[in-house]
Amino acid sequence: MSPTGCSHVNGYKVDNWKQNLRVIYQCFVWSSTAETRRRKAKSCICHMCGAHLNRLHSCLYCVFFGCFAKKHIHEHAKNKRHNLAVDLLYGGIYCFVCQDYIYDKEMEQIAKEEQRKAWKLQGVGEKYTTWEPSKRELELLRHNPKRRRITTNCTIGLRGLINLGNTCFMNCIVQALTHTPLLRDFFLSDRHKCEMQSNSCLVCEMSQLFQEFYSGHRSPHVPFRLLHLVWTHARHLAGYEQQDAHEFLIAALDVLHRHCKGDAIRENDNGKKANNPNHCNCIIDQIFTGGLQSDVTCQVCHGVSTTIDPFWDISLDLPGSSTPFWPLSPGGGGGGGTTVNGECHPSGSTTLTDCLRRFTRPEHLGSGAKIKCGGCHSYQESTKQLTMKRLPIVACFHLKRFEHSAKLRRKITTYVSFPLELDMTPFMASSKESRMNGQYQQAADVLNNDNKYSLFAVVNHQGTLESGHYTSFIRQHKDQWFKCDDAVITKASMKDVLDSEGYLLFYHKQFLEYE
Repeated sequence: MSPTGCSHVNGYKVDNWKQNLRVIYQCFVWSSTAETRRRKAKSCICHMCGAHLNRLHSCLYCVFFGCFAKKHIHEHAKNKRHNLAVDLLYGGIYCFVCQDYIYDKEMEQIAKEEQRKAWKLQGVGEKYTTWEPSKRELELLRHNPKRRRITTNCTIGLRGLINLGNTCFMNCIVQALTHTPLLRDFFLSDRHKCEMQSNSCLVCEMSQLFQEFYSGHRSPHVPFRLLHLVWTHARHLAGYEQQDAHEFLIAALDVLHRHCKGDAIRENDNGKKANNPNHCNCIIDQIFTGGLQSDVTCQVCHGVSTTIDPFWDISLDLPGSSTPFWPLSPGGGGGGGTTVNGECHPSGSTTLTDCLRRFTRPEHLGSGAKIKCGGCHSYQESTKQLTMKRLPIVACFHLKRFEHSAKLRRKITTYVSFPLELDMTPFMASSKESRMNGQYQQAADVLNNDNKYSLFAVVNHQGTLESGHYTSFIRQHKDQWFKCDDAVITKASMKDVLDSEGYLLFYHKQFLEYE
């Protein structure tokens, strides 16, 4: 297409073209009312093959629907010389002469106006629209031409947090969240639209917190308002006693999820539910929610009952706890060590992969926990196995270092080595099914890139159960790590990170699926 735009649009812009285009968007693209949705479902089929799917396009010159995938709309355009069509799913205009989707300012304006009307009629509010500077903002930009460059040595985003009295548990989680890439992008692009009446929205406060972190100020920030809102919405964390960082993380994600209702759309324009087990499109669920599959197998008829539950984190047992731990690394009792997930570990040492392998192993429930089998129609012994049905963008692993029971309360200090890069393919439900069918091979060259993660934050706990202190390591750039100890930020080496004890481990997906 020419840099000046598509010249073939001019041939369409005659007579009542604007009104005609509006009708197409109203009736066949955005379909704001139940009546127009019924009409779209009934009439929007390919006039050649009768298919509903295959990327249907509507001719802009006449009443004709054709599928793009099978090129039926292309045949119509060639035979009738009708060069423009609109995608009925996304609303894009396609030119068959340019052989590309085109941009025209007037057409784009009509599409946006009709889309906003549709959203309003559906009662979902106005979705996020890209920022366009006003005249006043353009004037300010002209008088302030200097731009802040982000370089590999840049420290923007690094900022200490004042300890407000045993609040190190909160500070280390805030550091991890503010360095979560997609969460940072969401808040720095001002995408939160608050619907709360009172001035008590935690998402608004997080948005302000991101602005503070990336403002370039070097002095430590005082998160007093964040602490107040956490106390307000998660009363079990109120007070100046030392709290559990893991408990704070889950409470914070829960409150953020509840306060994100203005940003979330339970169903998209096609009525399709959100692609996560919580069926919510808020930014928290998009990033942190995964699906955990539980398969309970009857030991008599071998019938399997499967449930899928959402999760924000995975809690892993450690050697040294009262729960028997199995297994250690393959060949752990032998000579020079093993390589797991690309990391070399000494013989006998426990790895994060060991903990995940134990988490996903089949567990015999025993005679004291019989379940009613749907196949046998009686109570039978069974085995239970957990696997990952759907992985979140950010995987948080909680190493269960604090043991509370009727007999004892203690901290487990077992060292668990964890890698910079982690492949979750062996722990997927699909891998389990492949192994059962005799197809799965755990070779490095066949592991799925979609399931690979990179470490970007580690939360550590020093001290005892009664008296301790939380710190965190965060990754600023690809290979630059910093230690966050409340108000003090210092440079850290990769060895410092990997040698740390580890309490919460945050991994980010290396490849994101396009949806």
